[in-house]
Amino acid sequence: MQRNPKLVGADRQAVADELADLYRAGSSIRGLAARTGRSYGAVHRLLAEAGVRFRPRSSPRIRSN
Repeated sequence: MQRNPKLVGADRQAVADELADLYRAGSSIRGLAARTGRSYGAVHRLLAEAGVRFRPRSSPRIRSN
């Protein structure tokens, strides 16, 4: 698997802004991670840097046995 290049400066800000727009439009962090090939943590950091207000987590699913 090939790693994504390290994001710095204006490139990092551009990617963070694009991810923020997609997240605000309803995409999940996991979905953005899969779409970009970056880790969940990397996407979360980029969103935080872009000033995103995170949505609350979903309520736990109830398992039926």
